[in-house]
Amino acid sequence: MMSRFIQLHLLTAYPPANLNRDDMGSPKTAKMGGYERLRVSSQCLKRSWRTSDAFQAAMAGHIGKRTKEMGLKVYEILRKKDVTHKDAIAWSKSIAGVFGKLKELSKKEKDGLKDLDKKDREKKELVELEIEQLAFFDTGEEQGIIDLANTIVKRTEGPTDQELELLRDRMQAVDIALFGRMLASKPSYSIEAACQVAHSISVHPVVIEDDYFTAVDDLNNGLEDMGAAHIGETRFAAGLFYSYVCINRDLLIENLGGDKALAAKAIRALVEAAVKVAPEGKQNSFASRAYASYVLSEKGDQQPRSLSVAYLKPINHRENENFISDSIKALVEQKDCFDSVYGKCADGRYEINVPKKEGTLADLLDFVSQ
Repeated sequence: MMSRFIQLHLLTAYPPANLNRDDMGSPKTAKMGGYERLRVSSQCLKRSWRTSDAFQAAMAGHIGKRTKEMGLKVYEILRKKDVTHKDAIAWSKSIAGVFGKLKELSKKEKDGLKDLDKKDREKKELVELEIEQLAFFDTGEEQGIIDLANTIVKRTEGPTDQELELLRDRMQAVDIALFGRMLASKPSYSIEAACQVAHSISVHPVVIEDDYFTAVDDLNNGLEDMGAAHIGETRFAAGLFYSYVCINRDLLIENLGGDKALAAKAIRALVEAAVKVAPEGKQNSFASRAYASYVLSEKGDQQPRSLSVAYLKPINHRENENFISDSIKALVEQKDCFDSVYGKCADGRYEINVPKKEGTLADLLDFVSQ
């Protein structure tokens, strides 16, 4: 019998980087234990993993679309088949509106349409095909939309109410099954996320630094102006991050309509991405790619728990001591403390410890997917 919960605890070290920026362009931070830590948001991590080459390749044909513009896609299909602009707009609205509230032109904007030529007016009207908020489309739902568009073209009349029943409560797209979706207009078709991802935090205090940089004009011979062609500044920091992921295998299988094989494949792909894929922020400037240095994976039906409390007191480098080893030791000790007080918190565990050359990625993936 397979375990319900799979938990991952990862330690990943990044060199100087700006992995995930705030609204001021500075690396995101969080206060923990009275100290400022580096932070990478769960949204950033999930997007980095689901859009990574490895995840996309492993789950080809089972990746959903997150977009506001599905109505525009339908409109383009209809127009290419010589449907009039008026009908294409109306039919596309009815289809896209199934997945969320559509944008509307203001009264002033609508009144201004009469002053535009036909081409500009039609372009302006396309705004009302966009959904106000990003919607997640399952692969089956997207194919159903395309099939419906091709059907109504042939009969030259809009979709019926029955044909507009496009939403599904069981997914073929593993990223929706893992990370969920919320449909405010049709809450019964919302999908509860089978995977929970914590914000990654540095196990130590951090000081954000500034990088002052210049760019030189290659054609400037310096005879008149020795100054730089461009001057800029960017913020960065380095850190060892603790990350936590919890997957509810039973819910994932349910979200995927009972497809256990697809669920196992999705778990393998997600775990490999979590171990190997770095956030994309400022990679061209810092090349801060990194693999996890330590992974503790756990399986069981017990109530999940994070081990972040291991770093409530920050890890500080001390002379003649190893920073990564100290961080691993703190994590393992916290796991043992929970086991001692609450009883065994997992039925099975597997570790990758890179400094000690223990464990392999292949065995880790077999462990989590079985």
